[in-house]
Amino acid sequence: QAKEPVQWGRAWEVDWFSLTAVILLLCFAPFIVFFFIMACDQYQCSISHPILDLYNGEATLLTIWNRAPSFTWAAAKIYAIWVTFQVVLYMCVPDIMHKILPGYVGGVQDGARTPAGLINKYEVNGLQCWIITHVLWVANAQYLHWFSPTIIIDNWIPLLWCTNILGYAVSTLAFIKAYLFPTNPEDCKFTGNIFYNYMMGIEFNPRIGKWFDFKLFFNGRPGIVVWTLINLSYAAKQQELYGYVTNSMILVNVLQAVYVLDFFWNEAWYLKTIDICHDHFGWYLGWGDCVWLPFLYTLQGLYLVYNPIQLSTPHAAGVLILGLVGYYIFRSTNHQKDLFRRTEGNCKIWGKKPTFIECSYRSADGGIHKSKLMTSGFWGVARHMNYTGDLMGSLAYCLACGGEHLLPYFYIVYMTILLVHRCIRDEHRCSNKYGKDWECYTAAVPYRLLPNIF
Repeated sequence: QAKEPVQWGRAWEVDWFSLTAVILLLCFAPFIVFFFIMACDQYQCSISHPILDLYNGEATLLTIWNRAPSFTWAAAKIYAIWVTFQVVLYMCVPDIMHKILPGYVGGVQDGARTPAGLINKYEVNGLQCWIITHVLWVANAQYLHWFSPTIIIDNWIPLLWCTNILGYAVSTLAFIKAYLFPTNPEDCKFTGNIFYNYMMGIEFNPRIGKWFDFKLFFNGRPGIVVWTLINLSYAAKQQELYGYVTNSMILVNVLQAVYVLDFFWNEAWYLKTIDICHDHFGWYLGWGDCVWLPFLYTLQGLYLVYNPIQLSTPHAAGVLILGLVGYYIFRSTNHQKDLFRRTEGNCKIWGKKPTFIECSYRSADGGIHKSKLMTSGFWGVARHMNYTGDLMGSLAYCLACGGEHLLPYFYIVYMTILLVHRCIRDEHRCSNKYGKDWECYTAAVPYRLLPNIF
């Protein structure tokens, strides 16, 4: 029987609660980030101390603000050079890594089908950009000495204001572009609410020219390439301040570098994930990738600069094992799905032929497409076992910081909220897309994240 065309992407109707949350976030999100960074700068990373000072009248918002470094042209120059360098690498250096590294998929790749039925092409060269950047960073630290390896943390709060300027500028550009010259008008979604349109995005895949893709560039390049550099800058700062680097700092550097390298190794696979396939490009991705990600995903390293912790061997080993097991589950789960899709189910998962549920759905152009949902391997254990592995890794970063302060644990709290929300959003979308077929799938795999619990 003919199915109704599905609603793709994000919410269509905006209720008052969502609208209030959107406006509050647009106005106050930069100050939430500022609060965490300022707490380290002025209060040894205590979250409660500044709040108690404000409550007791020992500090005012103005005195806290005035004590914090403000925007500097030096930081603006550093950030402008950084972003320009990443644009040049992204646009001008074609990928050669896929010719050298066995098993790595790079170069020109197809994205997933958009709601309008288009398939975009991408130049996948993130791993190469990461390698070039880090080779130059190490060469500078060892031989060239153009700048200090602590340059990032030394300009941390001024850089926060520079990243905010770019985050809001790129979100505003994407917003105006969607109205005046969209890349593909059929892939635009207007909700009728200007704030929600600005925050969650209108255009699905905004591009400038043939290759500059906003989503792919901002998702990976200025934010995730710099993640490992930020951690290296923190380690250099520990060395400068105390004359040594703690094992906790090394653990955070290693575990987060594994995650970042995994992201770039699997960048072609990433083109098929929820961020690229279902989110429109607005402030949520634009500002989030420029500001939220580099400043709040690296809080553990920042905390360890102000509170150097040398972990006992069992504690360090426990953190390392948890991080690596989490990574193994995250990667294996994604690998199983990828293998299943590539071979159309003609493969072995855990030594057996995989089981699956056949589904059909309809795209906006009226075409009926078939899809298979796997019920084997990790995908038979829980519907989002990749997120479970991700959360185990996130918890390991936090546990590397000991138990003195709450601040380093912000990441696991945030990731839990983000991934549970993403779970629910993804399932709502799948339920709309697949209808009765989705009910059969949830009956076969009843748990979302934790077997027998949730």
